[in-house]
Parts: sequence; C-alpha cells; structure tokens
Amino acid sequence: MAFNDIPVDTLKRKIDELKRFLSISLSISNAHTVDFYTRDVWSTFMCVSPDDVLCAISSTQDRMRAIEEKENTTFGFCNASKKLVDISALLRAVKAHCLPALGVCMQLEDLMQNLRLMTGDTTAGDSSDKVVAPDEFMNCKKAHEVQAMSEVVASLAKYCRVKQVIDVGSGKGYLCSYLSMRFNLQVFGIDSSSTNTHGAQERNRKLKKFSKAYQKPNKATRKQTLDSEDESKQHSRNSENSEGIKNFITEEKQSFEARADSSALSKQVTNDLSALDNAEECPLDPNDSDSGSSFLSMMFLDVIEDVSPRVHPSQLSLEEREKRKRENLERKAGEGRGNIRDDGLFSPLTSYVTAETELKTLITELEDAVLVGLHTCGDLAPSTLRMFGAKQELRAVCSVGCCYHLLSEEFDQDRQGCVVGVCGFPVSQYLKAQACFCGRNARMSACLLPMESLFYRAVLHVILRDHYDCFKSEKRVGNVYSKASSFVDYVRRALRKLDLDDTKLSDGDIQSYHEHYSPRMNEMVAFNMLKVILAPCIEGLILLDRLCYLKEQDNVSHSALVQLFDPLQSPRCYAVVGIKESTV
Repeated sequence: MAFNDIPVDTLKRKIDELKRFLSISLSISNAHTVDFYTRDVWSTFMCVSPDDVLCAISSTQDRMRAIEEKENTTFGFCNASKKLVDISALLRAVKAHCLPALGVCMQLEDLMQNLRLMTGDTTAGDSSDKVVAPDEFMNCKKAHEVQAMSEVVASLAKYCRVKQVIDVGSGKGYLCSYLSMRFNLQVFGIDSSSTNTHGAQERNRKLKKFSKAYQKPNKATRKQTLDSEDESKQHSRNSENSEGIKNFITEEKQSFEARADSSALSKQVTNDLSALDNAEECPLDPNDSDSGSSFLSMMFLDVIEDVSPRVHPSQLSLEEREKRKRENLERKAGEGRGNIRDDGLFSPLTSYVTAETELKTLITELEDAVLVGLHTCGDLAPSTLRMFGAKQELRAVCSVGCCYHLLSEEFDQDRQGCVVGVCGFPVSQYLKAQACFCGRNARMSACLLPMESLFYRAVLHVILRDHYDCFKSEKRVGNVYSKASSFVDYVRRALRKLDLDDTKLSDGDIQSYHEHYSPRMNEMVAFNMLKVILAPCIEGLILLDRLCYLKEQDNVSHSALVQLFDPLQSPRCYAVVGIKESTV
C-alpha cells in the first residue's frame, strides 16, 4: 500500500504561491515595533486608518467576500506605492495562503490509517487499550501533545520494525517516559541542558519504584497475580505502593511550590496537589483501569513551558563543560556494564547535538531507531531532519519545531553564529537556489509581547532619540516592563539599565511623551494585529521548506506535513514526518 503524500512538483508549486504572497506582504512583518514612532511606520506602510483595519479583522467572512479587490493592487497592496490600501483583500489572501488552504497537509487520522495499512494492521485501534487522558496536576496542553505524538511515534516504530527511539531536545523527559512505559520502547533522550537531564533521571528513579502500580496488566496477568498471592499480601503490597506514591506526590508538590509563580496554572496545580494530599487514604489498585492516567498525571506534575535556546559548548563555563564530561564518562561506564537503561524507563543523556553528531559515540548499543523532537527549539528542528537524512540507522523521523525567531538564516546579511550551508533556514535546495529570506522580525511575529509593553518600548525609543545619543545602542532594555509600576517608572528603570542619567528628565517630561503618543496607540494595535494574522503564512513557508528537504533526499521514501495537535491547545501543531525505505 502506497503512502499518500504530496508529490514534490505539487509541493514546489505551493511554495511558489506562498513565496509570491510573502514577497509583497512581508514588509509589514519585518517592520520593527521599536521604531514604530521614530520612523512613522504606520504612514510608511499603510493607506488605511487603524479603525479600518480593526473593523475589517473583526468583520464576518461574508462581508469579506462581498468586497471586490481594487484595481492596480496585489493582495491589497498598491502596485505603485507598495502600501496597503485594501485590508479585506489582504485578509482574503492570508486565508488562501495558510497551510490548511494550500492543501499540503495530512490529517493525523490519515497518517495513522496509512501506517496501519502499510503494516498490514486492518484494525482501527482498540479503544479499550488506550490510556485515559490525564486531567490532574498537569498542563493539559503538554498532555495533549505527548499522547498524540507518542501514538504516531509508536506506529512509526512498528512500521520500521525498530524498538529504539531517540528524542532530541528531550527536556524533562515526559515524551520519553510515556513512550517507554506505554509502548515498551527503548528511548534515549538527548538534551543540551544538564539541569533537564538531571531532573529526568531523578523522576525516573521515583517512577521506577512505583511504575508497576500504574501499568495496566492484561486479564491473564491479573488472574495469575490473584491466583499466586493471597488477598492479605496483595492488600499489603498495594498499601506500600500507595504510601510510596503519596510521598512522591508530596515531594513533587513541595518542588512545584518552590518554583511556582503567580500564574493561574501554578495556582491550579498547587490547589490540585493540596486536594489530593488531603484526600481520604485509599490504596491504589494496580489493576485499576485508570492507573495509566494517574501515572501520566505524576509525570507532568511540574510542567511549565520554558522554551530557551540550546547552549553550545563554547558558550558554557569551564565548570559546566567539566561537569558534562564527568556525566558522559559515568554514563559510558554504566553502558560498559550493560546498564543502558533501567527496566521500563528511558536513558537521559546530556549532549549538544547537530547534524554531524555521531550518535554511536553517545549510544554504544545504538540500533535502527526512530528520531523524534517535540517542540525542538530554533535550529535544532532542521538539524534533526539533517541528522535523519545523513544516518542510515535512523529509519523514521517525527519533528515538531518551535521558536522560529531563533532560527539562523543563510541569506540574512546580519546573521551571527551561522556557518554557510548549515543554517536553520532554508534547508531545501529548492529555496536555497532562490536565496529565500524571511527576516528575524517576521519570524518574531508570532511571539509578540503584551501590547502595552510594545507601546512603552516604542515611546522610550522616541525619548532616547530626543534626549540621548544612544537610541541606536546595541544594549537591550530587557524585561523592564514586568517590574514597572507606571510608564514613568518603566522609563527610569530602562534608562538606568542602559547606563543613562535618568535625572536628566523630570517625571512631567516623561509623562508628556506618554500623553502625546497615547492617542496613536491604536496604530500599533492595528499594525501588530496584521503581524499576527500574517504569522501562520511565515510559519507555513518554514515548514514547507523542511518538507521539501525530505522529498529531496534519495533515501527517504515517504514524507508528509501532518497536523498532529489541536491548534487551539497547541499552536505549534504541525509535524514533519519522514520514513526511509525498508531494509528488510
């Protein structure tokens, strides 16, 4: 049975369509918000009012379709001035150039059906064998992502007839733990942060003690257990498990409270933990069908999204580099004794990986494996795809990227720390040949800060221009807004951080700038709404470039861009999936 993926010629045609649209509209996305007032950005790019933009964005689809595109315009932009003159035309063009409308994506159900047919599995899946979705002590977004991705990875492993999985950028090991314990796969989680791998190891140590209480045995195993042990011994064992689990929950609660902030998620998790801690004592039954859910609940106890770029060894302190060396030596010593992994758990490894990383030096017992990455940051996602293409032992890949603003671009003239040929964008030869370029501001468009923070920063830039000589300084203001009690306080904090004399201006002088630009704040609101609307098209180009790269590889037989998650729960919902020809 053939894999139903999109032909490469069709993909290239869709890329060309999207690229043409962005060549006209990308000017808005690449405008820097800091310069919004100093360079009069609104007048530079717009021939419509802020109210017109906001009204058109909130209008119904019927109203949008009823408006005819104006003459001498392309996608709503004037062909002569290049300014936006028809907001409704732009909104229609955005909708037509998003991934769903381009018709290049495969739905998760279709991918799973393809894999079932290719492996000769004609069943639609036994719902009774599925783990109940966890809903306690965890970030529901993360639970949704791990459960959806693990099903795909397990199916890829089954199709490729492999038992090993390598998770690049594994973080705290939530996906790894679930893949290992739910699907009995041998999982190696590689992360550049020793803090993450240490946390994963500690969690594994705790989970190993109680994992049997959370596994869902089949009926034969259950009957054998009841026949071999009398009721009193079974009750005693369950009580011990229950007590151990209570201690684990208490430790996790204390750990969570120690680092929890005032967010609604933190408060909810803490409240849930307290509720469980105060609940009536009841020994856990290892035969309980909901036990899988409880296990997942504990795994995700301390999930708070904290995406940060990888750290290259050259940027680490001498102490941290020595620490990593010791960890790797200890790990290799354990491998020499045959201790690759604990029973039922995965092996967390600390290492900075690139496409050139020799995996066999990290994993001495490496066999054919599936390579995965869940929300791999910046250049790590394209590096994962390059690694997959270059190493024959990697039989399939499932990669979900994030943090596009941290991508390096080969054709960015201001790029730093990027060697030509190994940048994060573009990766396909098709877009390399066209010297395709997005720009950092465009890639940042989906990562906008609170609107008032952007407004404060733009007005500060005016103050720096009017009263100081360093408004083009390389120094960054950083996260001053969250600490400031007012605009005046924000400006004074920012000036001090920039090593400038804040006594040069009185409070009245500073406040007068706020009062002068406040009536124009709607310009910034409308402009940034346009940036947000264009963001999915920019993401689409990045993802289609990655899919095109896989289709250019001679050893990749099947590849697809799959909507893996519900976008309302996880905005970065697309996975690039690739499979190599079977060697059997």
